[in-house]
Amino acid sequence: MKYIVFISAALGAVLLYLLSHASTPTAASGSYYTVLLVLNVALALVLIVLIGVQLWRLYRQMRNSVMGSRLTLRLLGGFALMAVIPGVVVYAVSVNFLTRSIESWFNVKVEAALEGGLRLGQSALDIMLSDLEDKGETMALSLAFQPGNAHLSVLNDLREKSGVRDAVLLTLQGRILAFSSSDPSSFLPELPSVPQLRQGRQHVYGVIEPILGKGLYLRVLAPVTMTDMAGETRILQLLQPVPKSLSATAEAVQDVYEDYQELSFSRESLKEVFALTLTLVLMLAMLSSIAIAFVLSRRLSAPLGILAEGTRAIERGDYSISLPAHGKDELGILVQSFNSMTRQLNDATQAADRNRARLEAARGYLETILAHLSSGVLVLGEHGQLRTFNYAASHILGVRLDEQTVNQPLDMLAHQQATLAGFVNRIQVYFKADASGEWQEQMEVNTTQGKQVLLVRGTRLPDGPDGGFVVVFDDITQMAQAQRDAAWAEVARRLAHEIKNPLTPIQLSAERLEHKLASKLDTSDAEMLSRATATIVNQVNAMKTMVNEFSEYARSPALNLGIVDLNQLIEDVLALYEAGNVEIRLDMAPDMPKVQGDATMLRQVLHNLLQNAQDALVDASDPTITIACSVVDDRVKLCVKDNGDGFPMEILSHAFEPYMTTKRHGTGLGLAIVKKIIEEHKGNIKVENLEQGGAIVTVTIPIAERKQ
Repeated sequence: MKYIVFISAALGAVLLYLLSHASTPTAASGSYYTVLLVLNVALALVLIVLIGVQLWRLYRQMRNSVMGSRLTLRLLGGFALMAVIPGVVVYAVSVNFLTRSIESWFNVKVEAALEGGLRLGQSALDIMLSDLEDKGETMALSLAFQPGNAHLSVLNDLREKSGVRDAVLLTLQGRILAFSSSDPSSFLPELPSVPQLRQGRQHVYGVIEPILGKGLYLRVLAPVTMTDMAGETRILQLLQPVPKSLSATAEAVQDVYEDYQELSFSRESLKEVFALTLTLVLMLAMLSSIAIAFVLSRRLSAPLGILAEGTRAIERGDYSISLPAHGKDELGILVQSFNSMTRQLNDATQAADRNRARLEAARGYLETILAHLSSGVLVLGEHGQLRTFNYAASHILGVRLDEQTVNQPLDMLAHQQATLAGFVNRIQVYFKADASGEWQEQMEVNTTQGKQVLLVRGTRLPDGPDGGFVVVFDDITQMAQAQRDAAWAEVARRLAHEIKNPLTPIQLSAERLEHKLASKLDTSDAEMLSRATATIVNQVNAMKTMVNEFSEYARSPALNLGIVDLNQLIEDVLALYEAGNVEIRLDMAPDMPKVQGDATMLRQVLHNLLQNAQDALVDASDPTITIACSVVDDRVKLCVKDNGDGFPMEILSHAFEPYMTTKRHGTGLGLAIVKKIIEEHKGNIKVENLEQGGAIVTVTIPIAERKQ
């Protein structure tokens, strides 16, 4: 657009030149005017096309919602109105003024004055020419009666007497016979033309004509009939210069009159030329103004558009944007202030990002610690809502904790698993009773994994914007079980030691009494003594059996590990139970992998499980024991199932505790010993009641190929 403005300015200068020469209707000015008119019209069309292209681009920018396009349109409209309205007013006034001015040029008085001046000058010249013609006629008569050899002297005398500047006697063909001049620098006369010679043969001929380089002259040709030469005709030419003042005045009046006549004839064309010129000037001025308006509007809207793009970038979160400098005016200061603001925002954002990164690192560090803690952690808000947890808490409690449970009340644990209601209530009671202190309690909780013993500790978090409480708990079921097992083992060891020592003397004493007294007593007394002795011996043997079980439970089993074919071991053990009244069914997977264990102890496990199952089926109408063996992941799974009455609910959670039994004659150490053996084999054991009746004991043992 800058080049368009420069071209428009140059064209305006050309149009001014054209306007200043439009009143000279010469051939040159007419051709220049036509060429310039064509060029101006072509340039106007080019400007119209360029402005149309700019308007189309502006329209597309507005449709595409380009920032600054609407402001550019408003500025363009304002600038265009500021240029068009005054231009139209000036154009109307100028056309009216020029029309009236041109009409005022052609005044009747002026034309009459010019014609009178022209006639006056012409009359003066005619008088001078008539006087010179009379002189020529007189001089011709005088020369006609003079001999030919006296023509030069007579011609010179006549010229001096008449006051003529040049006199020359010529033949009819124009050859010079005699020449006289008052100008000493003149060597040759100005000869007449052939048509003039023809005019001078018949009569006196006079003419007013300019001579190149000398000015306006009066030329008179008069015929001279020579009497001494048989009537031969000669031509006398007189040349007299017109006074310069009169000549200049006459020429000026003539030129002005001719110009006036030309202007009078081209009056309408002048009006059209001036009107067309003014129209072109106005059009080009307006088009140039619109072009300048485009430049100015884009220049004014450019920084605002840049600022708008910058604000959009900030809205998107890009604070690193820096706008280009835009002068030292108010808009430039605004751009500088915007850049300063973005730098400060960028610095603040980077500082916030660094702090956020540190916070995320600290949070990640804390989450990593929480994730690897074996203790369960629950962080609660001021109103008891769950804020943070770890995987151990979900695993210990046997509930599903995920992002959806965050900010949910703690009661949702009880909703997921009703057996956790007591756990939740105890925690809420502690925090309501003493919200600022610390507390600790050992709780028994029923979860999906069975009855668990939890050591729960709680405290309030430091005061702050978040606040709240933290609860940490550990599953000490195995620890408590180990402590109980150790205590029972110690009890069993002491009982075995205290009971086993007197049993043998009692048995020996009873047998000795029978041996000593049986022969000395009568038959009835001897029989009574024998029965009493047998009773003592049987009870002592029973006591020895119990003491042996105590001893077996008290000592840690010494494993003799090897590769054991569990299927074969089961078949060997079942061979001892074929004669019983209980139906035993087998469901063993073929190609069962072997396990690493102690065959003797595993055989004892099978015996204990089968014996317990048989004892549970004493009153069953169709006693059946099912033994299933399969592979689950990298473990062998052994299930012993019966269709008896199952375990009482109060016994189920304590089935593996020592001396816990429902039999009339039993120590309650069978399942405890089985559990101990399975744990020594790094396996697991679990007892459950079946919905259709009966109980099932599930044992899992790692396969031999598993890396320990």
